[in-house]
Amino acid sequence: MTNTDTTATAPGRRRGTYAKTEATRQAILDAALEVFSGSGYRAGSLREIALRVGMSEAGLLHHFRNKSALLEAVLEERDERARAVVPTNSENGAAVLRGLVELASINTSIPGVVELFATLSAEATAPDHPAHAYFVRRYDFTRSTIERALTGLEAEGRLRHGMTPHRGAVTIIALMDGLQVQWLLDRSVVDMAEELRALLRTFADIDWDVDVPAEVAVDETAS
Repeated sequence: MTNTDTTATAPGRRRGTYAKTEATRQAILDAALEVFSGSGYRAGSLREIALRVGMSEAGLLHHFRNKSALLEAVLEERDERARAVVPTNSENGAAVLRGLVELASINTSIPGVVELFATLSAEATAPDHPAHAYFVRRYDFTRSTIERALTGLEAEGRLRHGMTPHRGAVTIIALMDGLQVQWLLDRSVVDMAEELRALLRTFADIDWDVDVPAEVAVDETAS
């Protein structure tokens, strides 16, 4: 009887332990985002992150093997949220462009995330930076996604004259990154979503009045 009772309660305990572990992991990611955004990756310390979560540095390393792994997890979480807004696997090129504008709008509610990305993407141009490979992969993926979307619009005869999918993809990324930097410097000067929408109108002829529902809410966790 005792063995049966123990077996019956074990799954519940396992679920409770898993939930606690996930909550701790999320708390570490949130704290890391704050520290990396405020101090930069190189100056931000694991000790400071651990203190914010109320644990030891050794305890933090139980969840993330090192600082580089923690940074990559922070960046991957940002990308996961972005993928909930931009339909990267969609064959609908117009939906992808509308998703990019929606993402620009959402980013205004998470300035800490935007600042971290802007800072790290510049720092990571150095080959020895721990996020270098991540950003190379990310830019390649983003270029490919946008180029595929524009190729679909080109096939539909909706790409503006003189624009090519590759040139458009490179330019759109440059526009988004540049708007983010200007917005970070002075948020009263730039409306990222509105400026991006206006610029994309010169790239393709699409219907901008279609709502783009986000599949998940993107909460402000970094400011």
